[in-house]
Amino acid sequence: MLVDSNDQAIGLREKIACHEGNGVLHRAISVFLFDAQKRLLLTRRHDDKALWGGYWSNSCCTHPFFGEQPVEAAKRRVREELGLATELEFVYKFEYQAAWRLTHAENELCSVFIGHSDTEPMVNPLEISEWQWIEPAALDGMIGDANMLLTPWLKLEWAELKKQGLVA
Repeated sequence: MLVDSNDQAIGLREKIACHEGNGVLHRAISVFLFDAQKRLLLTRRHDDKALWGGYWSNSCCTHPFFGEQPVEAAKRRVREELGLATELEFVYKFEYQAAWRLTHAENELCSVFIGHSDTEPMVNPLEISEWQWIEPAALDGMIGDANMLLTPWLKLEWAELKKQGLVA
């Protein structure tokens, strides 16, 4: 779903077409799942993903279907990618753009959600190649390491979650 900066729907376009060139602004969601020890479920995107394949990222993310509310898209993707069901809390929404190589980009108005689960995920191997529960300080260290392959939205969203006091 194409949107303007005020999150007003302005059209539809195929997902890959939204990411070509500099990208076209569209809706997205991003989920951070924590366990009882306050560790984050960190996932590594499958190498075959069109953008940021092989990069470590937050628990899961996706694009809402036409007519689907962001929270419902988030819950759907938690089930599809992680095999989990949990309540999710909306945290904030932000707009960002990030170039991927020379031909593609993210250009998204992203709704960020947090949730909790103490169940080990049953990941979809077509989407996720690895996963781990990670302490916040360890993720901070990864973000500080310029050699780590981390998605740009993970870095932006993690900084905001910390700013809001939602993670240590």
